[in-house]
Amino acid sequence: MNLVPLLPSLNAGLNATALGLLLYGYHQMRIGGIGRHRQAMIAAFVVSSMFLISYLTYRWLGDEKRFTGRGWIRPVYFFILITHVVAAPTVPFLAARTLYLAVRGRIEQHRRMARVTFPIWVYVSVTGVLVYVCLFLLPLEGPPPATQV
Repeated sequence: MNLVPLLPSLNAGLNATALGLLLYGYHQMRIGGIGRHRQAMIAAFVVSSMFLISYLTYRWLGDEKRFTGRGWIRPVYFFILITHVVAAPTVPFLAARTLYLAVRGRIEQHRRMARVTFPIWVYVSVTGVLVYVCLFLLPLEGPPPATQV
């Protein structure tokens, strides 16, 4: 049984899960739940790492999916895609560094780094799900526009 076609859905689920963990961890940090913040952020890092493995597996073994949308959605999709592709490669490095600083007890440096890492990580998670929705869920394919004679 070939499971590769299921990977895009898994990837979107992992991205959405990471987003939920990031937001929960942020909330816990804001209300002083440092232990839960730590657990949520470690879990977000693990889930994002699982995403990266799954995504790279799909890119290696899966078929390329092209965006077929027309009209106003096309430039919107490509803006989301381009910004996602530019930001996504930074997340593993930023997240690893931020986590490292926390584990080492360098909390002030961790906080400064997290102020950069968190919004980028959230953006990449949200746009990753949006790209999946645009490519795999929206019924954008249809007959070509009628030509006038």
